[in-house]
Amino acid sequence: MTDKTLYLTTTIPYVNASPHIGFALELVQADALARYRKGEGWTVRLQTGSDENSLKNVLAAEKAGCEPSVFVADNAKRFLDLQSALNIDADDFIRTSCDPRHRPAVEKLWKACEASGDLYRRSYAGLYCTGCEQFYTDSELVGGCCPEHLTRPEEVTETNWFFRLSRYQQRLREAIETDALRISPPSRRNEILALIKSGLNDFSVSRSAERARGWGIPVPGDPEQTIYVWYDALGNYLSALGYGEDDETEALRRFWFDARRREHLVGKGVTRFHAVYWPAILLSAGLPLPTTIHVHGYVTVDGRKIGKSNGNAIDPVPLAARYGADAVRYFLLRHIRAHGDGDFTVERLEAAYTGELIAQLGNLFNRILSIAAKQDIAVRVELDATIDEEKVLAIRRSVEKAIETASFHEALAAIFDLVSHANKRVVELEPWTLVKALNAAAGADRPQLETRLLACFAALGGLLREIVLLLQPFLPKTAETLARQIGILGGAERSDVRIVPVFPKLT
Repeated sequence: MTDKTLYLTTTIPYVNASPHIGFALELVQADALARYRKGEGWTVRLQTGSDENSLKNVLAAEKAGCEPSVFVADNAKRFLDLQSALNIDADDFIRTSCDPRHRPAVEKLWKACEASGDLYRRSYAGLYCTGCEQFYTDSELVGGCCPEHLTRPEEVTETNWFFRLSRYQQRLREAIETDALRISPPSRRNEILALIKSGLNDFSVSRSAERARGWGIPVPGDPEQTIYVWYDALGNYLSALGYGEDDETEALRRFWFDARRREHLVGKGVTRFHAVYWPAILLSAGLPLPTTIHVHGYVTVDGRKIGKSNGNAIDPVPLAARYGADAVRYFLLRHIRAHGDGDFTVERLEAAYTGELIAQLGNLFNRILSIAAKQDIAVRVELDATIDEEKVLAIRRSVEKAIETASFHEALAAIFDLVSHANKRVVELEPWTLVKALNAAAGADRPQLETRLLACFAALGGLLREIVLLLQPFLPKTAETLARQIGILGGAERSDVRIVPVFPKLT
């Protein structure tokens, strides 16, 4: 096991349409977690990608009147553009339809499960939702409709390959109950354990090539069948590391076999695939399990999940262009509870922007830095050990605890508690009063006032520094800008630096 090594993945979304703000939530959560661990000195690999071997992608391409390969390439680029717009620092982006690493890995994974005796053919009839790319039982439907898309599934009868999920029921239960495979939050862990205890049924891992429109990866040795998109897609977590190559790659060894943590960040709608199907496939193939699965909720509009098929998708790229990437990141991380659903409106985004980013964070830095710049004060940046140090240590502990459970809203709430504390300290210390007194003073009074003023800005500067360090994983561009401005307090070349609001007023 390699100490302080983290392999962190997002799910890979279908590219049947442009990205929406629901997936942006997952991206910024993963990026914040990756940046936080890097700040602690961890070696981190953040993996993303696009799920392209899907029937729904083919149907969307047909509707658009173009070839699937052209269609998915165009939309995959939009997901890459989203990462740029939101300042996502991912290490890799894998496209499952064309990346040369992917197909060999999926075929190797298939053959490994086959060698374990866990793949077999049988006929099956069931209710299939193309939107979810999964079969449902009658009991799982809501009013006869898919619980995710609220559409009626189609009846499908065909002969497919099945995976012996039932064989791994006890091993999965033990892994989850002992936290060898940790599922966060506990409510999702309990749901999965209840599902396992109720009995696991074998599930279909292929589709007829005819129904798949010839799109996807053929089953090894059975070209009339196509590997089921979820089996295919889950394999990306290994294919991106070079699992399909003849020899074990350095990336595969470091980030899968030897990594201290292998963590997946997923939406609640795909928990079963990641917490039941995927671990069972890995056990069958003789591969290590993920260490943690972080499950987040949905972004909603009027209480309804945002989604392409729901007709309420919101494009996050124009939002980032208007308000800034960090404003969008801030809203998603603080105002969408990490493990629950949260409503999004532009009005709520603007309220957070003006009421919190401008009025609390921006105003704190602007008034301290502007006074320092006008007075040409070069000061130390240190905490007041008698007043601020204990507070800062408590905030650090709160942020660290929140990160362990991927509770990003709690982490930012703690940081803004420190912002509030710093604003109160400004009022207590009244630097403007000290400046006024110093400017009016003469003779013997000046040294004492200068000492008090320097001590004031040292204490305030120490708080600003701590806020910047804590904000860096969540609002990286803001933290970078504020860090440069804190350099003014540290004695940088002030004549070349212009103090400007980090969050300009909306027009």
